[in-house]
Amino acid sequence: MNNNKQIKSGWKGRFYEDFEVGDIYPHPLGRTVTQVDNIWFTLLTQNTNPIHFDEFYSAQTEFGRPLVDSTFTVALVTGQSVTDISQNVMANLGWDEIRLPNPVFEGDTIYSYSELLEKRESKSRPNVGIIKVKTYGYNQEGKIVIEFLRTMMVYKRDHAPDAANELLQKVLDKDSKN
Repeated sequence: MNNNKQIKSGWKGRFYEDFEVGDIYPHPLGRTVTQVDNIWFTLLTQNTNPIHFDEFYSAQTEFGRPLVDSTFTVALVTGQSVTDISQNVMANLGWDEIRLPNPVFEGDTIYSYSELLEKRESKSRPNVGIIKVKTYGYNQEGKIVIEFLRTMMVYKRDHAPDAANELLQKVLDKDSKN
């Protein structure tokens, strides 16, 4: 048994001090949207528009096939940005100007990136700053399928909770005593 176990912290995300206006953050993971994703998300959110889950119905539309629920696209692209933008967010303050210039279909692979537009100190909370980004999602053909503005409160360095590493240290300490 090795009693000299040390936690090697991985990527903890960006803190307020790490952001610079004008920076572009390419989000590392793409995601292919499946039929199951589309149907489950649509039904989970009680969206009853058959264009998302009824192939016979959607075949009669100008698209000729099911469209991916646009709220899934918002959630997916927001999720893709977490590693680079909001890993250390205290609170989302809002999504604005959501645009969907091209449809997303089952089988499309979505990629994304964000640009930092604004950064300022919080007037009410000294442990956070406020950032505003514009995030773009695009498909495997390079077509923009979504863009939106997002405003967030981001923890400053050394102010974010670190409960997971503290818990892991307790587990390792307990393990080393056995």
